[in-house]
Amino acid sequence: MRMRRKKNRDTRFENCIELAVLEPQNHKGNWNKLFGNQNPVHVEIGCGKGGFILELARRNPDVNFVAIEKCLDVLILAMEKIKNEQIKNVRFLFGDANVLTDIFDCGEVERIYLNFSDPWKKSRQAKRRLTYVTFLEKYKYVLSEDGEVYFKTDNRPLFDFSLEQFELFGAKISELTFDLHNSEYNYNNIMTEYEKNFSEKGFPINRCVVTF
Repeated sequence: MRMRRKKNRDTRFENCIELAVLEPQNHKGNWNKLFGNQNPVHVEIGCGKGGFILELARRNPDVNFVAIEKCLDVLILAMEKIKNEQIKNVRFLFGDANVLTDIFDCGEVERIYLNFSDPWKKSRQAKRRLTYVTFLEKYKYVLSEDGEVYFKTDNRPLFDFSLEQFELFGAKISELTFDLHNSEYNYNNIMTEYEKNFSEKGFPINRCVVTF
């Protein structure tokens, strides 16, 4: 279901404008200057309403976070959360995974988070899945030598497809689980709004960490 346009959307966006990166391509290779420090850069692709990135940034003040979201109404909700909590190490941009190699230089990112990405269920839509090989190429380019992709989904067919893509790409898969919340890897897990909703309904959460 598509989210209804938020009331006073433009005004609400302007009220959080200091958190938005309006011309991200201008910061390629220089994101540390934007944040004013030399901390590592982590990226969440599809930040949703911002619950995950808020808690992640709160726990890791020594990391710079860039949150990307393609739905402006949802992006505003995330920006408002960060502003209200006065979190200083998060910036937002309006876009999707296709922009990665345009805005980050080779090896500039230490970690990428893919949380509950659109599964694009139809076979003809496979190339749009964020774990398809063309996206993996982008991740490999922007990630540092020991950089990682953290991938979570409740959609088992998407997870199985993704594991196949990772293996075909020659990536290394670790911390693999088909039931995150009942696994050894749940000790420091931060749930997204979507994850909390579906796990409460009994849906197991799939997760793995990928390195290139």
